[in-house]
Amino acid sequence: MLGLRNHNEGETHLNTGNDTKSPLKASPLRNPGQSLDEKINKLVDDEISMWIVFIVVTIMLAGLEWWRWYTDPPFSPLSYSLVAIIVTIVGTRKLSRFRQELRRLRLGRDGEKAVGQYLDLMREQGYKVFHDVIGDEFNIDHVLIGRKGVFSVETKTFSKPVGKNPSVKFDGSTLSVNNFKPDRDPVVQAKAQAHWLTDLLRESTGKTFQVKPVLVFPGWYVESKNMKDVWVLNPKALEAFLSNETDKLSQDDVSLIAFHLSRFIRASL
Repeated sequence: MLGLRNHNEGETHLNTGNDTKSPLKASPLRNPGQSLDEKINKLVDDEISMWIVFIVVTIMLAGLEWWRWYTDPPFSPLSYSLVAIIVTIVGTRKLSRFRQELRRLRLGRDGEKAVGQYLDLMREQGYKVFHDVIGDEFNIDHVLIGRKGVFSVETKTFSKPVGKNPSVKFDGSTLSVNNFKPDRDPVVQAKAQAHWLTDLLRESTGKTFQVKPVLVFPGWYVESKNMKDVWVLNPKALEAFLSNETDKLSQDDVSLIAFHLSRFIRASL
C-alpha cells in the first residue's frame, strides 16, 4: 500500500521508488518583486552570513587562545586577537553597507508587491497580468494586457522625508523626485523596456503591438504633463488613465499576446 509523508511541508511523496518526476507540466509564472527577493536572498546567503561567521569564528578563536594563555602560559593570544580585531572591523563596515543595500532592496520589493497586488485586481476587468518578466540583464516589473493595449509597468519606490509633502514631477522630458533628479533616468529605463517587449512580441507572434511604457511611484503625489510617450503616475491613477483609452486590441489578440508571453516567461525559468 502506498505511504504518504511530509503532509505539513506543502509536498506529498508517494513511496513508489526512485523514478519519479514533477506532476507540473509547466513552470509557475513569476511573482511581483521576485527578482528583488532573489537579490535579497543572495545578499543574505552569500555576503552577510559569511561575514557574520567570520566575525564569530575569529572572536571564538581569540577567546580560546586567551583561555589557553590564562591556563597554560606558553600560548600567546595576541596573534588571534589581532586577526579577530581586523576581521571584526572590516566585517562590521561591510555589514553596515549590506544593511543599507538590504533596506533599499526590501523597499523596492515591497513597492513592486504592492503595485502587483493592485494590478492583480484588474484581472476582474479582463486584463492579463504578468509580473517580473526577465529580459537581457534587466526585468520588467509588470505587464498589463487588455483591450486597451499592452502596458509595461516599471515601479520606483523611493523613501519619503518625514513631516513634508514631497512630490514627483514630470514635464514630458525631465523627472524629479522631491526636487532631485534620480541618478539613473527611470523614464529612459521604462521606454527601453517597452521597446524590448514590443520586439519580443513581434518575434513571437509575427504581429506588431506597440507597448506603452508606464512609470509608477507608489505612495507619492505625482504631477505630470505632456505624457505622450510615457505615463508617469501614482499606481492608483492607472485605472482612470486606462478607462480614457480606446480599445486597440481584439480579444483574440489579447489571448495571443498572453499565450506567447507566458510561454516566454516559463521558458526563461
